[in-house]
Amino acid sequence: MAQNNPAAAVQNIYRTPELWQKITFTFLCLVLYRTGAHITVPGVDVVALTDFFKNQGGGGLLGLYDLFVGGGLSRATVFALGIMPYISASIFMQIAGAVVPTVEKMQKDEEGRKKITQWTRYFTVLLAAVQGWGFALFTTSLENAVINPGMGFMIQMVLFLTAGAIFVMWLGEQITERGLGNGASLIIFFSIVERFWPGIFSTFRFVQTEAVGAFNLVVLGVVMVAVVAGTVAVTMAARRVMIQIPQRTMARGRMREAAKNFIPLRVNAAGVMPIIFAQSVIIVPGAIAQFSGVPQAQRLAEMFQPGTWLYYVLSAVLIIFFTYFYTSIIFNPIDLSENLKKQGGFIPGVKPGSKTAEYIDHVVTRITLPGAIFLTFIALLPVFIADMINVPFQFGGTSLLIVVGVALDTMAQIQQHLLLRKYDGFMKKGRVRYRGRQAMGGF
Repeated sequence: MAQNNPAAAVQNIYRTPELWQKITFTFLCLVLYRTGAHITVPGVDVVALTDFFKNQGGGGLLGLYDLFVGGGLSRATVFALGIMPYISASIFMQIAGAVVPTVEKMQKDEEGRKKITQWTRYFTVLLAAVQGWGFALFTTSLENAVINPGMGFMIQMVLFLTAGAIFVMWLGEQITERGLGNGASLIIFFSIVERFWPGIFSTFRFVQTEAVGAFNLVVLGVVMVAVVAGTVAVTMAARRVMIQIPQRTMARGRMREAAKNFIPLRVNAAGVMPIIFAQSVIIVPGAIAQFSGVPQAQRLAEMFQPGTWLYYVLSAVLIIFFTYFYTSIIFNPIDLSENLKKQGGFIPGVKPGSKTAEYIDHVVTRITLPGAIFLTFIALLPVFIADMINVPFQFGGTSLLIVVGVALDTMAQIQQHLLLRKYDGFMKKGRVRYRGRQAMGGF
């Protein structure tokens, strides 16, 4: 009889050829990605570019983007854009499906989904070219960052970055199809995790030089553990709505009541997107001031710098707003009620059809509020604590939510493969659940 412990689970992974091949293939793809993320584009002074990110760009949009690509942007590597153009194109098509009826119909059809996937790839190439041109302009504007500035350098930069983004997109699709987990999510996951270690080591060096007190480090450690635990709990939390679906018996054609099932409604259905949207909006004043050089714009940007009370208030308002906004886009209670009605199912005490949709919408609206408050808390508290105790290592809610979500999704997929082979996995109950819902991938 197999033992319920991690060592036995690792042995079972090795005994499952298909799962082991998927893990090996995924690992090799990620090694290839991280190798390319350290190859610099010709013609760029990496030292000057890195100094800018350390002194000015670490807290803005460029710093957030650099986090998602594992520092490739600050080093001007061939994979500097990473998977982000593909993620942006996918989000755009997802939003288009919620507002454009034609795209919405295509999303429900197999051939239509193939066309949307192809459009997403084309849009990724366009976004990568535009972002590559913008990054070329940005590096040219920095003093001594480009060895030989000019149109030749601009075209070279666009070609390198666009080709790199296309290759990373292809690599992510290969991981999704032939490897383990969601390729785009795993690429961002390993890019973020790689950035943790330098921050941890630098923090311990600060303690050794007494620049940071040991008590402050203990406080930071306690906060980190509490935030990670809260993130896991809320990521897995869901409101279970009971449903009943009558089934017809084969003998006399009579209807009998089936076993009770549940519709799991996630507390944090929007994932990490509200934080990304809010941070993208709040850094607009700083970006305008940086490229315009207008004194009034620079004074306005100083009011929205991280650490100011206006920054925290505006961030909280924007995160709550975008949580409701993005949840309304990705979750359609009308479609859910119609699918339930087609199956003959119903929620006890609620009429099928529009009443069911209204009930589900009411429940989602209520559980979204604590999810939005949690996102606000998880996004601002770590930064606030790190600023108070003056440590160089900041762990923001954006990266934490992505790391936790991708880790849970990957563990769930490993569990499924092991259970299909009748092996015990990492969890004693044999599966990872969102309290009534199996772990799902994506953001």
